[in-house]
Amino acid sequence: MKNNLHVFLGATVADAAARPLHWIYNQKKLSQYIKGRKDYTFLDKNKSPFYNIKTGKVSGYNDIGQVMFKTLIEGQKNIDIRFKKNILKNFGPGSIYWRNLKLRSKYKKVKDWRGIIKGPWIHQNIIETVQNIKKNKRVTGGIKVNESDGYCASLPYFLFYGFKDIKKIISLVTISKISIKYALAKFYLIDFALKGYEDPLNEFIENFKKNFYFKKIVRDIKKIRKIKLPHAEVIKKLGMACSYPGTFNSSIHVIVNSTNYKQAILKTIKAGGCNCSRVNFIGAYYAALKGFNSIPSKWIKKTLAAKKILQQK
Repeated sequence: MKNNLHVFLGATVADAAARPLHWIYNQKKLSQYIKGRKDYTFLDKNKSPFYNIKTGKVSGYNDIGQVMFKTLIEGQKNIDIRFKKNILKNFGPGSIYWRNLKLRSKYKKVKDWRGIIKGPWIHQNIIETVQNIKKNKRVTGGIKVNESDGYCASLPYFLFYGFKDIKKIISLVTISKISIKYALAKFYLIDFALKGYEDPLNEFIENFKKNFYFKKIVRDIKKIRKIKLPHAEVIKKLGMACSYPGTFNSSIHVIVNSTNYKQAILKTIKAGGCNCSRVNFIGAYYAALKGFNSIPSKWIKKTLAAKKILQQK
C-alpha cells in the first residue's frame, strides 16, 4: 500500500478486534467471556466495563490516529495546524467524546465502577490537548499521563514522513518525556521491520546498546526475551494498564513469544487490561514485519475504519 499504510491498517484492525474486551483487568471474568472460542475478536456483545461502542469501531487510541490519517490525506501543508483543528472537531466540544466527559470523570470517585458509558471514552492526553488547543497554547500535548496516545496519533505521519519532525508531531498530543521516548522506540522497531530485518528487536539492541537515551528500554528488552512463563501470567508483572513502561514491555513479551499477526493479537486480547493500547503497536509491528497479507482478511472486513485506509492503494 502507498506510504506503507498497511502498517496503520494493522494497528487499526487490531484495535477494532480487541475493542469489545478493552480494559478488563479481571482475568477470570475475561476467561469466562471467551470460553470455548478460538477467535474472540470482534465480539458482538460489548464486555468492556467502562464504555460501549459498536463492534467494528476503534477505541480512542486508534481514533486519534484516524484523525491524523484524515489530516494527511486532505493535504500535506500545515499538517500540525490542520491536525489540531481536526482534533477539536473529532474530540472537542460538540463531539460525542466531549459529551461523555462528565460521565467519564465520575469513575474515579466510585469504588466499584459499573457505569458503562454509551459511546466512546476520551483519554486524559486528549482532554488536555483539546483544552490547550482551545486556549491557543503554543505547546498542546498532555503532561499528566505516560500513555500511548502520542504514538497512536503520529503513526500515520511516521509512515508518510519517517523521523522528520516526529518529536514535534508526538508533542502535539503528549509532552511527557516518557511517552515520547517509548513512541520513538516503537517507531524504530517498526522501521527496522519495514526495512526487512529478520529480528527488529535484536537490531534495536545492537543499534542502541551504547545509547544512554534508550538504555532502560534496551535492558528491559533483553530481560523480557529471557522470560519463559505464559503471557497472561507475565503481564501481571510487566503491566496490564495503559502506562509506560508496562504497556511497552508487555507488548514486547507478546512479540517475543508470537510468530504472526493473528497469534500476537489473540494472545494480547486474552491477557486482558489495556489491550487496545498494546495492539496498536503490536498490530503495526507485525504488519510491517510480515506484510499486508498477514492481517486476516475477515478481520479487515469487520473493521469499519479499514475502508478509507484501503482506498489509499
